[in-house]
Amino acid sequence: MSLNRMLSIRTRNIAVLFAAVTLIALSSCQSSEAPKASALKGFKGGETRQTLSPSSFTGDTARAYQAAPEIPEVLDSLYCYCDCEKHSGHKSLLSCYVDEHALNCDICINEALMAYELHKKGESMDAIRKAIDERFAHLSH
Repeated sequence: MSLNRMLSIRTRNIAVLFAAVTLIALSSCQSSEAPKASALKGFKGGETRQTLSPSSFTGDTARAYQAAPEIPEVLDSLYCYCDCEKHSGHKSLLSCYVDEHALNCDICINEALMAYELHKKGESMDAIRKAIDERFAHLSH
């Protein structure tokens, strides 16, 4: 077999291998993108478990754990942009407060505190959701 023929076969094999690897890599990728705000309109997680007591925490963490039992319907209507739905099986932002997940997550804490402040100001659920989406969607893991 000639040298040119061997090089041609080798080049073709490399191209086929590259195409196969690329196809496998692309097909195994899942979108890590958080749900779009428009898909979340009317979102309700359905969390029913009791939130943890804020007395076990300090600072902003305690304030966030205090907000959870005060406005559970608000937090249960918000997507948590740390994507704990995907890695911890959470239903909504409220789920972060039924266990110690929020203890180590600034996204959870800051979302809850922002939602609480907006709720105290009398903002509607749609306005709260829009503000949370605008502020946190880009942080999605």
